[in-house]
Amino acid sequence: YSVLESVVTKRTKAICPVHLYGRVCDMDKIQSFSQAHGLKIVEDAAQAHGAKWNGKSAGSFGDCAGFSFYPAKNLGCFGDGGAIATNDDSIAKKLRAIRNYGSEVKYYHPIRGGNSRLDSVQAAILRVKLRALEEGNESRCSSAELYSKILPPTLILPEVPQFPQHVFHLYVIQLSERERVQKELLERGIQTGIHYPIPNHLQEGYKNLGYASGDFPVTEEICSRILSLPIFPGMTPEQVHQVSEALASVL
Repeated sequence: YSVLESVVTKRTKAICPVHLYGRVCDMDKIQSFSQAHGLKIVEDAAQAHGAKWNGKSAGSFGDCAGFSFYPAKNLGCFGDGGAIATNDDSIAKKLRAIRNYGSEVKYYHPIRGGNSRLDSVQAAILRVKLRALEEGNESRCSSAELYSKILPPTLILPEVPQFPQHVFHLYVIQLSERERVQKELLERGIQTGIHYPIPNHLQEGYKNLGYASGDFPVTEEICSRILSLPIFPGMTPEQVHQVSEALASVL
């Protein structure tokens, strides 16, 4: 509550909770706060397909929620794709128009829009892959549990809540000397990622907002230390051990 209270102004229209890496935010507190302040909730569930909070699915708490179907996501198609979920008929009606050049009736465009329709081939692929989502998420969580048991205690590891509160789209650790460690792991045939190296407030595209280095010190510190280890459906315990042992050898 204190964090939200500190940033809400008269201009605030909505809260956008980001279920980062596959873990759902504390939606009980966010819903309570939004109701008390008359704010909408727009969920970013792009990495949280199948994740839940107190038995309720990510993407079902807010006024609307965005999902990404990029191929690397927990539920991914064979190209770029996405969807917005909502139970508000007026929002759904407007979104359908926006995705189709701002048109509800062919060749009539009362509002501006774009071409954001998910093509039928991608939808068909997603329909098939959806059946394997829960199994894939369980596999990710099993790998995350094993990582957390065997990785060196000198690392900062993510919490592993009981499935399906977290679906581990990514398994992200924190460590010093990240660039050196990442390079040496690659030399051992193990690819890692950084999600994400530059925080939003320091991106060149948002320079006009006036933020500077030091404005969000916790975010900036974490961005300098995070490293995403391999995790995917079907990853074997042997592969988890291989990554862990290689990591331990370069620390």
